[in-house]
Amino acid sequence: MADRNTPKKHGKSADAREERLKAALKANMARRKAQAKARASSDNDAEKDEG
Repeated sequence: MADRNTPKKHGKSADAREERLKAALKANMARRKAQAKARASSDNDAEKDEG
């Protein structure tokens, strides 16, 4: 349990990994946002066709 409080040493590989993870997360969020927008737009189109 004491291991949790010890500071971690970040090397170049850890920083590069963090940067890759940040980039992947950003891309994933953008993709999900685009999917949600497309779903909302298709739902609106379906409602207009029915009415």
